Amino acid sequence: MIETKQKLLDAAERLFSEQGYGAVSLRQIIADADVNLAAIHYHFGSKQELLDEVILRKAGPVNRERLARLDRLEAAPGGPRVERVLEAFLMPMAEAAGQNPEFCKLMGRMQAEGILTEVVVRNFQPMLGRFLGALRKAVPDLPENEFRWRVHFMQGSIAHTMSSDPAPLAGAQDIGGFPGRIERLIAFLSGAFRAPAVVASKRVAGKRVASKRVARKPAKKLGKGK
Repeated sequence: MIETKQKLLDAAERLFSEQGYGAVSLRQIIADADVNLAAIHYHFGSKQELLDEVILRKAGPVNRERLARLDRLEAAPGGPRVERVLEAFLMPMAEAAGQNPEFCKLMGRMQAEGILTEVVVRNFQPMLGRFLGALRKAVPDLPENEFRWRVHFMQGSIAHTMSSDPAPLAGAQDIGGFPGRIERLIAFLSGAFRAPAVVASKRVAGKRVASKRVARKPAKKLGKGK
């Protein structure tokens, strides 16, 4: 039974990463795994449940390591810096990616198909909630809506970084593999979360009002004797 389930998971991961989730049928997975028709419904019940198990068998250990690193960060004196929160979230993924390149390809496929967000919501919510909470504490002066926009941009940046080679237009050399990519991404995202807030432009009576940056107020200096 365990061997049959493993065959189905291996076949599903391979086919989903090569062709995309939407393009692969359960019959294709059954044929590739060389198991009988009833096996897939016995072990998983549906195609969506099969996809979730494909994701969790690789992402489960990564998420446990993420939470362990976050526990250590939060137990240390003082609030964690943006870089350290991002490092705890992203580096376990980078370390696992070198051993599972097909899984990274699968995540990229799901992003392209527009289903990655719903997969993440179904399977990663408790862990993500903790990390977003820690990240929010690291940038307390950032307005809430601006913070949420930057989380949105971060999601796309992570998916692109993990599933694609550097674009020819960028001309970047992929030195250091996935850990090297993630080190650069952490530096990029840290700057993004620390950047001043932006008030988005609006159209008033058909005219465009330019965006404005909202600078953070400098700390007041105390005079002598105060």
